[in-house]
Amino acid sequence: MAMEITQFLLSAQSPDANVRTEAETNITRFQEQNLPSFLLSLSVELAHNEKPIESRRLAGIVLKNSLDAKDAGRKEHLVQQWMAIDISIKSQIKDLLLRTLGSVATEARHTSAQVIAKIASIEIPKKQWPELIGCLLNNMTQQDKPAGLKQATLETLGYVCEEISHEDLVQDEVNAVLTAVVQGMNLAEHSSEVRLAAARALYNALDFAQTNFENEMERNYIMKMVCETAISKEVEIRQAAFECLVSIASTYYEKLEPYMQALFELTSNAVKGDEEAVSLQAIEFWSSICDEEIELQEYESTESGDSEPPHSRFIEKALPSLVPMLLETLLKQEEDQDQDDSIWNLSMAGGTCLGLVARTVGDAIVPLVMPFVEANILKPEWRCREAATYAFGSILEGPSIDKLSPLVHAGLDFLLKAMKDENNHVRDTTAWTLSRIFELLHSPAGGISVISSENIQQILGVLLESINDTPNVAEKVCGAIYYLCQGYFEAGQASSVLTPFLTDIITQLIRTADRTDGGDSKLRSSAYETLNEVVRCSYIVETSPIIEQLLPVIMNKLGQTLELQIVSSDDREKQGDLQASLCGVIQVIIQKLSSTDETRPVILRASDQIMALFLRVFACRSSTVHEEAMLAIGSLAYACGPKFENYMGEFYRYLEMGLQNFEEYQVCSITVGVVGDISRALDDKVLQFCDGIMKHLLSDLGSNELHRSVKPHIFSCFGDIALAIGEHFERYVLFVVQAMQQAAAVCAQLDANDEELMEYGNQLRRSIFEAYSGILQGFKDSKPEVMLPYASHLLQFIEVVFLDRQRDESVTKAAVAVMGDLADALGPNTKLLFRDRAFYIEFLGECLQSDDESIKETATWTQGMIGRVMVS
Repeated sequence: MAMEITQFLLSAQSPDANVRTEAETNITRFQEQNLPSFLLSLSVELAHNEKPIESRRLAGIVLKNSLDAKDAGRKEHLVQQWMAIDISIKSQIKDLLLRTLGSVATEARHTSAQVIAKIASIEIPKKQWPELIGCLLNNMTQQDKPAGLKQATLETLGYVCEEISHEDLVQDEVNAVLTAVVQGMNLAEHSSEVRLAAARALYNALDFAQTNFENEMERNYIMKMVCETAISKEVEIRQAAFECLVSIASTYYEKLEPYMQALFELTSNAVKGDEEAVSLQAIEFWSSICDEEIELQEYESTESGDSEPPHSRFIEKALPSLVPMLLETLLKQEEDQDQDDSIWNLSMAGGTCLGLVARTVGDAIVPLVMPFVEANILKPEWRCREAATYAFGSILEGPSIDKLSPLVHAGLDFLLKAMKDENNHVRDTTAWTLSRIFELLHSPAGGISVISSENIQQILGVLLESINDTPNVAEKVCGAIYYLCQGYFEAGQASSVLTPFLTDIITQLIRTADRTDGGDSKLRSSAYETLNEVVRCSYIVETSPIIEQLLPVIMNKLGQTLELQIVSSDDREKQGDLQASLCGVIQVIIQKLSSTDETRPVILRASDQIMALFLRVFACRSSTVHEEAMLAIGSLAYACGPKFENYMGEFYRYLEMGLQNFEEYQVCSITVGVVGDISRALDDKVLQFCDGIMKHLLSDLGSNELHRSVKPHIFSCFGDIALAIGEHFERYVLFVVQAMQQAAAVCAQLDANDEELMEYGNQLRRSIFEAYSGILQGFKDSKPEVMLPYASHLLQFIEVVFLDRQRDESVTKAAVAVMGDLADALGPNTKLLFRDRAFYIEFLGECLQSDDESIKETATWTQGMIGRVMVS
């Protein structure tokens, strides 16, 4: 078969589907029958200069895909396969790949660089292939080596640095790699292709350079080369050098002081006169500096002590020159930028950076920006008016309320008039600025607001008229209404101000959602999201009749989606999106009307019709609708209470489908949550469905296919079920506790340096405690002794968590609560256990000193429960 690989690879790209299918079958058969020989054949193909470029290209792709995959489970499988191959064959493959770096075909060199990096990512952490770095560096140090080989070598070094951790190389190797890469950027010695590859490789290697940046001489050399490369005559090389500077800004902020004057000049020249790709990176450099300084300020405000990281206040020092430079970029808008959210250009980057500068320096930015606003806001040229509005909107977060309030009060009337500006861009940015004002400066519950009973009629009048504007403007107006209403949430009586306008707002939002001129814009979903917020934030005492009238309108719309003609996958997707939005609105209405005893009967009367609609939506089978409809059903179960039993017969099969939906794991996760809602609603009436539900939940826990994020929700759900069915949970206890003990062991093995993993570990630990709490409380009145054999392990697990100083506050609270539940449910039986594990005294002491009132409260309750046991 190795002899025929060229033909297979060429046929697999044939325009004839039959030829393609046969070739793909042959390739797969060869792969399955003899993987080592298959990979070796692909390497030979890729390395062979006489072979067609088409077969070499596909050989490289297949080779790469045989070593790496996005899915973690699949990737692990491929790694194991590679590790199992005989070392002599692996050596041949690696030699062929290294030889391909010198190929005359650019594409073959490029692919080989990627494949080498994939092998390196497997082998280097395992201390295999130690000669790789030396071999690559050898290509760079020999004068007579061709430029193509040097370019491919630098590309390979960059990819390898991207794939492995800086801990995988010894410092001598890091030094040699950095030397090779930085020297590769040298204008005098190398072609533009080599210098570009070097600059890109440096970007990936910067993480490895910690020790080198500590050394002033080495740091100076690296910075000198990057700055020189940033003024190369080739655009791509300048862009790559500025990308390195952006990375240096965030990785080595504390080392930048000596270079800031030069960096300001470099970035300033790039912003003012370079190609857009380079200018954007120059602005991004300052955005990165802002990000670092914002983080440092947050650190300073929460921490005290001598070990504070250095805060150089670069933004504050650069302010007089930096702000005018950024304001200048705001005048460089493109004609069509409002029509496409994905556009990223100079004025957008400048406005975003200006916003970050405002957050960094606060009040100090206002006197620098307001003269620009005042000078441009009335000019006949639309670019000036739009830039002035954008500048004003950009600095609303950061400065104090006292500094901004007078300006906003003075400018609000002007902005409302500007919603009728002749230019679409100006109206678009004005609507965005209004939404920022309502988001940041309108909180009646907090005692601040630019909106009052005197001006709300004018404000809403303008917004409800402007919502009929072009789709891009209407979408921003939806945002303004969203934040205006959100400000009244929790304002109680103060939200009465909004009540007289509610019917008009709802009518206009529904009309906007029905517009057909939105095309692919987000107008419809924005209108429905805003409608949800309007309902959620309304003052239920006054608005219940309006919301009650809204329910049949939305149900009718959902019913109409079921009659839509579906002739393409595009139709199906649009139907799904619309159903998702409408289910979301119904969910919010259910939650709002079921929040008071006076209005809950409205939902109970409509529940048969609502549930019938949801069941028909499920029959359409769309994953997004599944999510939204499931969430809405959870709310309906809460509202209906025991009455929800009437719907379980028909709904149960969809519940099962959701619990088995491993691919769309969000659907599975939401369904698990709904099981919890239903358990709380039905209490012991859920028992008849529990065998099936528990079988699926335990099966989900044992699955390697299911995304790990679902698993904490499953443990919490066990607690809900146990509380609902009480002593009947005994039949599941052995399996559930085994699963919890296994999960507790997993928590102990997680890498403490991996933030994402630690966050998952916190979720898992919290949910295990929640499950134990539910189970203990469920057995408390009838069969507490069932949990006695597991009490010791539980206390041991709590102690392990107590000793972890990195634990999350929510984990602390759940751990202390379950300790109290243990004492409460098992009583005197736990006396010896607590006596043997005196850590609980220190743990409670720590919690009683906490600033978090809820932790303090929980600890006080637990202390009482354990105290009662100890004196028994």
